[in-house]
Amino acid sequence: MQANSPEPTIVNGPALFQPFALRGVTFSNRLVLSPMCQYLAVYGQVVDWHLAHHARFALGGLGGALIEATAVAPEGRITPGCLGLWNDEQVAGIAQIARLYRGQGIPAGIQLAHAGRKASAAVPAAGAGPLADSDPAAAWQAVAPSALPWGPGWPVPAELDEAGIEDLIVAFAAATQRAVTAGLDFVEIHGAHGYLLHSFFAPVSNCRTDGWGGSLERRMRLPLAVARAVRAAAPSTMPVLYRVSAVDMTEGGVRLEDTLELASALKDVGVDLVDCSAGGIVAADPARVEPPPTAGDLVPLARAVRCEARIPTMAVGRITRPALADEVVASGSADLVALGRALLADPNFAYRAALELRHPAPHEVLPAPYAWALKGRG
Repeated sequence: MQANSPEPTIVNGPALFQPFALRGVTFSNRLVLSPMCQYLAVYGQVVDWHLAHHARFALGGLGGALIEATAVAPEGRITPGCLGLWNDEQVAGIAQIARLYRGQGIPAGIQLAHAGRKASAAVPAAGAGPLADSDPAAAWQAVAPSALPWGPGWPVPAELDEAGIEDLIVAFAAATQRAVTAGLDFVEIHGAHGYLLHSFFAPVSNCRTDGWGGSLERRMRLPLAVARAVRAAAPSTMPVLYRVSAVDMTEGGVRLEDTLELASALKDVGVDLVDCSAGGIVAADPARVEPPPTAGDLVPLARAVRCEARIPTMAVGRITRPALADEVVASGSADLVALGRALLADPNFAYRAALELRHPAPHEVLPAPYAWALKGRG
C-alpha cells in the first residue's frame, strides 16, 4: 500500500501479513517489536544481555524491530542502565544488534530519546525512584522546559536555556548519524511518556513564556525542530518515526486535538509515521492504571491520527491476540502494530498469528531453517 494512503489495500491472506513500505524500507508484515528498556547497559554500552534479548525476536518472523529508548546525551538517560548513542564508542554494540535483525531480513530501528525531568532514576530492580534518594553519588541533574518536578518527591529539574535547547537538537541529529553508521534501517524520535519532548509539548509541564512555550505552536517548536534535525541527518531512504502520547488523560495534559496538529506538522517536516501511545506526563497517571481497562484501548488514537492527519500510524498497547492485531490493520486503524509484553511471553507470536489467521504459508514467516523444519507440520 502507499505509505500516505488512509485505506489499506489487502491482497491474498490476512491483513497482518501484507508488506508495508516506508521510503526505502519494506516491512514484510505489520508486527513490530516495541522498544522496551532493559536497564542493563553499562554507561550506555550494549552488553551480552541485549544481544540475547534481541536474538529471540530476530528469529521470530517479525516485520520490524525497535531497539529500546536510547539516550542522545548522558543526562538524557532514564537510569544508569539505559542504552546510549551519544558517542562513537557506543556504535559497535548497536551495530551488533542491527546485524542480528538484518541477517534475518528484518528492518531494525532505534528509539532516540531524552528523559528530561524523568531522568536520574534508579533502575526498576532498585525501585525506580529518584537516584537522589537511593544513590546520591550516582545522581545527575535532570533538565526540563520548566522547573517542575515529575511528581511528589522527585527533584526539581533545571530549566533548559537557549544554549541547552540548541545542544539538544544537535544531539538528536548526531545520534541519528550514529544510527546510520550502525547499519540501522529507521529511527524513532521518542516524544511520549513524559520524557523531554513530550514535556515541552504538554502545557501541564511547560510553563515557559519565551518562544518555546505558551501557545500550541510554540510548544510544538522543539518537537518539530528535533524532527527536522533528525530528518536532515538521516538518508532520504531512511524512515523517521515519532512516538507520541496522543492524550494525557490528566488536567492540563495533551489533548487529541493537540496531537492531530502536531502529527500534521510532523508530516510536513518529513516524519513518515506516528507511533501512538498515551500518558506518562505526571507520576499519578490514569493511563498506567492496572489492570488495564480493555485490550487495544489505545487503537482509536492511532486511527484518529491516521485518518485526520493523513499520516501512517503504529498502534500499541495491550494488543495481545492475533485476531485483534489483524483487525487493527484490516480496519484501517493503523499500518503497523507494536508488541511488547506479548513478545516477551512469546517471541514466536508472528508464527502463532500466521497459524491462527490461516496464513497460506505460515512456516514462511520464520527463518529458512525453521521454515524447513515446520513446513507441513504447523
